[in-house]
Amino acid sequence: MASIYQEYITNAIAWAMTHLGSPEYAGRCLSFVEDAMEQGNQIEMFGGASAHESAVEYQAAAQHGTPPRGAFVFYDWIGTLNGERKNWGHVGLMLDDMKIIHAWDVVRVDEYRAIETLTASDGSHPTYLGWAPPQRFLQGMKQRNPVKL
Repeated sequence: MASIYQEYITNAIAWAMTHLGSPEYAGRCLSFVEDAMEQGNQIEMFGGASAHESAVEYQAAAQHGTPPRGAFVFYDWIGTLNGERKNWGHVGLMLDDMKIIHAWDVVRVDEYRAIETLTASDGSHPTYLGWAPPQRFLQGMKQRNPVKL
């Protein structure tokens, strides 16, 4: 992986770790991982309106094997959010040692396959789907406040 992605990953993980335990992103896992990348790196990226839509857009189910550090790790999650039941999906940012940081009830770190044991308030559970590398979800990103020469 090109070194530029390593810097984005390191910055995103550092930003995400400062939010451990925060309930600010409860029910907004996609916002959390996107904010980690965007705010951690002063960029703007473009994905779907939900974790499920982003997983489809990034073709996450096509990626096999253990997700690498910095990948967005996706899950199908059919559940009720804001009174609407559908496949919202779930997503986290891959760390090291088989763990992701993600927003569930609070921002937390879990082993990426253990996410399937989490229970939502409606009794539903996420199901592992796959992952997308930074090269994919950072396509088309733009720098915020670019320097004008």
